Amino acid sequence: MYKSTDTPDLPLPRYMTEGASGMDLYAAVETDFPIAPGERALIPTGLFTAVPRGYELQVRPRSGLAIKHGIGILNAPGTIDADYRGEIKIIVINLGNETFTVKRGERIAQMVLCPVARAEFELTEKLPDTERGEGGFGHTG
Repeated sequence: MYKSTDTPDLPLPRYMTEGASGMDLYAAVETDFPIAPGERALIPTGLFTAVPRGYELQVRPRSGLAIKHGIGILNAPGTIDADYRGEIKIIVINLGNETFTVKRGERIAQMVLCPVARAEFELTEKLPDTERGEGGFGHTG
Protein backbone atom coordinates (compact mmCIF):
# COMPACT_ATOMS: atom_id res chain seq x y z
CA MET A 1 0.00 0.00 0.00
CA TYR A 2 1.14 3.49 -0.80
CA LYS A 3 0.02 6.64 1.05
CA SER A 4 -0.14 10.07 -0.51
CA THR A 5 2.52 12.38 0.95
CA ASP A 6 -0.15 14.83 2.11
CA THR A 7 -1.77 12.29 4.48
CA PRO A 8 0.88 11.59 7.15
CA ASP A 9 -1.72 12.33 9.83
CA LEU A 10 -4.07 9.56 8.65
CA PRO A 11 -3.66 5.93 9.74
CA LEU A 12 -3.44 3.02 7.34
CA PRO A 13 -6.62 0.94 7.03
CA ARG A 14 -7.03 -1.31 10.03
CA TYR A 15 -9.38 -3.75 11.66
CA MET A 16 -10.99 -2.15 14.69
CA THR A 17 -11.69 -5.43 16.48
CA GLU A 18 -10.21 -8.93 16.50
CA GLY A 19 -13.23 -10.39 14.68
CA ALA A 20 -13.78 -7.56 12.16
CA SER A 21 -13.99 -8.50 8.48
CA GLY A 22 -13.59 -4.95 7.19
CA MET A 23 -10.75 -2.48 7.56
CA ASP A 24 -11.78 1.12 8.15
CA LEU A 25 -10.91 3.77 5.56
CA TYR A 26 -10.29 7.39 6.56
CA ALA A 27 -11.41 10.54 4.76
CA ALA A 28 -8.50 12.55 3.34
CA VAL A 29 -10.53 15.69 2.70
CA GLU A 30 -8.48 18.88 3.11
CA THR A 31 -11.23 20.78 4.95
CA ASP A 32 -14.67 19.96 6.32
CA PHE A 33 -16.77 18.72 3.39
CA PRO A 34 -20.56 19.15 3.72
CA ILE A 35 -22.89 16.82 1.80
CA ALA A 36 -26.51 17.98 1.64
CA PRO A 37 -29.43 15.52 1.70
CA GLY A 38 -29.71 13.75 -1.65
CA GLU A 39 -26.22 14.81 -2.74
CA ARG A 40 -23.31 12.52 -3.54
CA ALA A 41 -19.60 13.20 -3.31
CA LEU A 42 -16.30 11.55 -4.13
CA ILE A 43 -14.24 11.34 -0.92
CA PRO A 44 -10.48 10.76 -1.24
CA THR A 45 -8.58 8.43 1.10
CA GLY A 46 -5.02 9.25 0.03
CA LEU A 47 -4.40 5.51 -0.43
CA PHE A 48 -3.13 3.57 -3.42
CA THR A 49 -2.79 -0.21 -3.46
CA ALA A 50 -1.66 -3.21 -5.48
CA VAL A 51 -4.22 -5.92 -4.77
CA PRO A 52 -2.85 -9.43 -5.44
CA ARG A 53 -4.14 -11.05 -8.62
CA GLY A 54 -7.10 -13.30 -7.82
CA TYR A 55 -8.44 -10.86 -5.20
CA GLU A 56 -10.40 -7.63 -5.01
CA LEU A 57 -10.96 -5.06 -2.31
CA GLN A 58 -14.66 -4.40 -1.73
CA VAL A 59 -15.56 -0.96 -0.38
CA ARG A 60 -18.64 -1.00 1.81
CA PRO A 61 -20.64 1.45 3.93
CA ARG A 62 -20.14 1.76 7.65
CA SER A 63 -23.26 0.72 9.53
CA GLY A 64 -22.89 3.46 12.14
CA LEU A 65 -22.89 6.24 9.53
CA ALA A 66 -25.83 4.60 7.77
CA ILE A 67 -28.10 4.34 10.82
CA LYS A 68 -27.09 7.61 12.51
CA HIS A 69 -26.85 9.88 9.46
CA GLY A 70 -28.23 8.05 6.40
CA ILE A 71 -24.78 7.93 4.78
CA GLY A 72 -24.30 5.21 2.19
CA ILE A 73 -22.04 4.25 -0.68
CA LEU A 74 -23.66 4.42 -4.12
CA ASN A 75 -21.89 1.52 -5.81
CA ALA A 76 -21.72 -0.69 -2.73
CA PRO A 77 -19.87 -2.83 -2.70
CA GLY A 78 -17.39 -0.88 -4.76
CA THR A 79 -14.68 -2.98 -6.35
CA ILE A 80 -10.98 -2.18 -6.39
CA ASP A 81 -9.53 -4.47 -9.04
CA ALA A 82 -6.10 -6.09 -8.86
CA ASP A 83 -4.85 -4.01 -11.81
CA TYR A 84 -6.11 -0.61 -10.54
CA ARG A 85 -3.38 1.76 -9.37
CA GLY A 86 -5.26 5.02 -8.79
CA GLU A 87 -6.28 6.54 -5.49
CA ILE A 88 -9.01 4.77 -3.55
CA LYS A 89 -11.96 7.17 -3.45
CA ILE A 90 -15.38 6.58 -1.94
CA ILE A 91 -18.67 7.55 -3.68
CA VAL A 92 -20.72 8.69 -0.70
CA ILE A 93 -24.42 9.63 -0.76
CA ASN A 94 -26.40 11.40 1.92
CA LEU A 95 -29.76 9.64 2.19
CA GLY A 96 -30.49 11.39 5.47
CA ASN A 97 -32.57 14.49 6.21
CA GLU A 98 -29.74 16.78 7.31
CA THR A 99 -26.45 17.94 5.84
CA PHE A 100 -23.62 15.61 6.84
CA THR A 101 -20.12 17.03 7.13
CA VAL A 102 -17.19 14.74 6.35
CA LYS A 103 -14.21 15.66 8.50
CA ARG A 104 -10.58 14.84 7.83
CA GLY A 105 -9.60 11.54 9.42
CA GLU A 106 -13.20 10.39 9.86
CA ARG A 107 -13.83 6.70 9.25
CA ILE A 108 -15.89 6.99 6.08
CA ALA A 109 -16.10 3.41 4.75
CA GLN A 110 -14.67 -0.05 5.20
CA MET A 111 -12.98 -2.43 2.81
CA VAL A 112 -12.84 -6.20 2.71
CA LEU A 113 -10.27 -8.31 0.84
CA CYS A 114 -12.14 -11.00 -1.14
CA PRO A 115 -11.10 -13.80 -3.50
CA VAL A 116 -12.34 -13.50 -7.07
CA ALA A 117 -13.53 -16.41 -9.21
CA ARG A 118 -13.25 -15.81 -12.95
CA ALA A 119 -15.65 -17.48 -15.34
CA GLU A 120 -15.82 -18.32 -19.01
CA PHE A 121 -19.31 -18.60 -20.47
CA GLU A 122 -20.58 -21.07 -23.01
CA LEU A 123 -23.73 -20.50 -25.04
CA THR A 124 -26.39 -23.22 -24.74
CA GLU A 125 -29.82 -23.84 -26.24
CA LYS A 126 -31.48 -24.63 -22.88
CA LEU A 127 -30.73 -24.38 -19.18
CA PRO A 128 -31.27 -27.35 -16.87
CA ASP A 129 -34.59 -27.34 -14.99
CA THR A 130 -34.78 -26.60 -11.24
CA GLU A 131 -37.61 -26.65 -8.70
CA ARG A 132 -37.52 -22.84 -8.57
CA GLY A 133 -37.41 -22.30 -12.31
CA GLU A 134 -37.94 -18.66 -13.29
CA GLY A 135 -39.51 -17.65 -9.97
CA GLY A 136 -38.06 -14.50 -8.45
CA PHE A 137 -38.88 -11.12 -6.98
CA GLY A 138 -40.83 -12.43 -3.98
CA HIS A 139 -42.35 -15.52 -5.58
CA THR A 140 -42.06 -17.49 -2.32
CA GLY A 141 -44.17 -14.95 -0.42
